[in-house]
Amino acid sequence: MNVRSQTSKSLLITGGSSGIGAAAVRLFVAKGWQVYYLCRHASNDLPSSAVHVACDVSDEQSVERAVKAVIEQAGRVDVLINNAGYGIAGPIEFTSAEDMRRQMDVNFIGAALVTKHVLRYMREEKIRSLREVSGMGHYSPRIIFTSSVAAVLSIPYQAFYSASKAAINALALALQNEVREFGIAVSVLMPGDVKTGFTAARELYDTSADSAAIDKAYPHCAGAIETMQKDEQSGLAPESIARDLYRIATACSPRPQYTGGLQYQFFIFLDWLLPKRLVNWIVGKLYR
Repeated sequence: MNVRSQTSKSLLITGGSSGIGAAAVRLFVAKGWQVYYLCRHASNDLPSSAVHVACDVSDEQSVERAVKAVIEQAGRVDVLINNAGYGIAGPIEFTSAEDMRRQMDVNFIGAALVTKHVLRYMREEKIRSLREVSGMGHYSPRIIFTSSVAAVLSIPYQAFYSASKAAINALALALQNEVREFGIAVSVLMPGDVKTGFTAARELYDTSADSAAIDKAYPHCAGAIETMQKDEQSGLAPESIARDLYRIATACSPRPQYTGGLQYQFFIFLDWLLPKRLVNWIVGKLYR
């Protein structure tokens, strides 16, 4: 086993090849962490010390192999960031069952699978660190999920993306109560609009076959998607969200949920303050 020095902490992050994930990889490396990023393809734009581990997060066997490979190299995982994800857009009525499942497989099931296979090692390492006196220092493992403000403020024509992120929030809260006794902290970071390649990678409904029917049935859909794209491209820099992730990873006592960006913190506060009927009406008006 090629175990790294325990003088630096290790990060395992999914979706680390672009966007928020790539920004986080660069920041953690700059801070002296050993970083392992799980995704299907390696990136040439990341620091050479960041280790790529090939993985399809929606395939459990692929996840199991990847996590085992990281443990064999790193010895332990100090922080897991579940960041892999993508978006689909379009009316619920015109979204195929295959697309629905794929959205949940990558954004939700994928995060659950990686967490499942990292947890055993985290739990066992935490127990061992409490029993042994060693030079490894205090082991304070934590799991962070990249969610979205859309988990709380569901976006029309992004129903399944919003649902996948709402499921992440629920998973994280349940998980915290399951692993609290092991000293494992669990947090969710909910960014708002972020300027990344996520926008270009968003998958749209099948315009080739159903465009006319969709335009007739849902005349506001195309405009709503255009609004989403404009908002994202004028959104926060991914480096800003990476800094939030680093603060959560190094906080003495991390909170269960964080919101990325001051204006989005205000929106979440309004959701708590105002009647849900009014909040949902306002969100709907923003995309008409």
